[in-house]
Parts: sequence; structure tokens; C-alpha cells
Amino acid sequence: MTTILWVEDQSHWIERFKPVLESTDFGVGRTEVVTFKFAEAACQHIRQAPKQPDVALLDAHMGGNSLAGLSVSRALLKRWPGVPVLYLSEHSGTDIEQEAFEQGGTRDFIAKHQRNVEAVLCWRIRAALRQAQAGGGEQAGDEMLRSGSLSIDTRTWEVYWRGTRLMNPANARRPLAPTPRKILRFLVEAAPSPLSTFQIAEKLDADPERFSYANYRQHIRTLRRAFDQAEEETGAFTERCKAGEGIVTFGDEESYCWRPDHG
Repeated sequence: MTTILWVEDQSHWIERFKPVLESTDFGVGRTEVVTFKFAEAACQHIRQAPKQPDVALLDAHMGGNSLAGLSVSRALLKRWPGVPVLYLSEHSGTDIEQEAFEQGGTRDFIAKHQRNVEAVLCWRIRAALRQAQAGGGEQAGDEMLRSGSLSIDTRTWEVYWRGTRLMNPANARRPLAPTPRKILRFLVEAAPSPLSTFQIAEKLDADPERFSYANYRQHIRTLRRAFDQAEEETGAFTERCKAGEGIVTFGDEESYCWRPDHG
């Protein structure tokens, strides 16, 4: 049995997602979803519960408190350091998401308002469970993936270019969204080999029939603009990509690859 501890203060979300989760087989039989509407009640349960849940699913902003989800995450990781923590929130791409990743222990941050969100949620939970079963959650806090002038914190997924953290190119005060960050990490880990749309969809646990080359291309554009922003030179990084350095389009195969600078 898979046990999901879910903290969500709005009944309509519970009514929408709980039946989906309970009817999904995550690989070990039936699924039990234990729900709490208040962060304080969840924290009390965590302190007293005899058994660790297989995965924790948290809302971020509850009862007017933008730190509510973070407080539950801290209680979870204090009691069970290896438990996978995912957020299902309306605050994706905001400072709340940034704080969740910077606090540590966050595996994913899923936006509630997206197409096919029920399926996306189940894919992401499966991926977190697989990673936990493989022991992928126990990484040193200072573990960095480096390639030229690029550094990726493999614990928080934060990306740094020449010492500057990549931010959302549409709003420099907000963090770069999780999916572009993940795609960049996958490209760096695969380098010098390219990754096709299908390969990226598989790594993201996305439905290959729904994750198109247009989706992939849009995330790459977001990444290139984020690098441009970090350099404070309009279009400089994007131009280097066209010249074969950085995030490079690979042939006519709907693929991209990472080619580092010599930093």
C-alpha cells in the first residue's frame, strides 16, 4: 500500500484530487490518502504517527499564511529525513516556490492550474517514489553539477551562471520555473549527446503524446532568456547558442544539447 500524507485547506481541491489518487496504483497495491486541512494538525500528526508516509503532498499557502506549507515540510523532514516532499500549489513560479526549494527537501512543485493536472500529479508522485526507492534523495547539501561557467545545485535545482542565479526572465524577482531547470540539468548530464523531445518527456515523466516539440522549444527559449538576463547583455547568450555554445539546437531531430563555455 502507498500512503500519501496530504495537507490542503480547500475542500474543492480535496474533492477533485483525492479520488484520483486513491484510484491510482503507484506500484504497491492500493493507495491511502491521509488528509489534513490545517498545518498545525498535520504537524501534530507527524510528531505522533508511528509510520512514515511514502510521500507528502503539501499546499504552500494555507489560511492566509504563506509559510504554512514550509512549516509542515520542516516537521516532516525533522521526523523522517528521507520522505519525498512535493507541493501542489497555486503559487508556482513565485517567491513561495523559491523558498520551498531553498529550504531543502522539496522534490517537486506542481502547479494546480495546468492542463491535465491530475495525470501530471500522478506522474510526479511516481517519479518521486522511484527516486526515493533508488536512494536518490540523500544528497549532500553542497553537491553541485558543474559544466564550464554553469553550476546546478542538485539538491535544490537552483542554477547559477558565472555566479549569478538564473531567475524568471518574465520577472527577475521570481525564481525560474522548475521544468526549465530540470530540462537544463538533464541536458548537462547527457552532454555532449543531444536529448530529443521524446527523451525529455520520459525524463520529466510527462505524457509523450502531450509533451510536444513546441513545449520543449518554449522551455529552451525561457532558459536562453534567463541566461541573457543573468549576463545583463540582451541576447548575448542566445547568439552564442546559435554559434554552437550553450543550449544548442541539434540538427533536424527536434533535439537540443548542452555545449559548455570554457569558463
